[in-house]
Amino acid sequence: MSISFAVRGDHIQLDQLLKAVGLVGSGGAAHAMVEAGEVRVDGRVESRKRAKLRPGQRVQLGGEEIVLVAGDGA
Repeated sequence: MSISFAVRGDHIQLDQLLKAVGLVGSGGAAHAMVEAGEVRVDGRVESRKRAKLRPGQRVQLGGEEIVLVAGDGA
């Protein structure tokens, strides 16, 4: 399944994104997923918990894909 997420401003941190779309329940859970190598950004495993993500990027976790788009204020 693909989720479209509007980024307000120029970026969103990876851990905040995972919480915002409801794929994890807490920042700690987001950090654990990243540390376990379960999160991919643009097809590559992402190891930075607070990676700055921008519109146009894609994040995969399990069977979910989040597509970042420009939102208000971008």
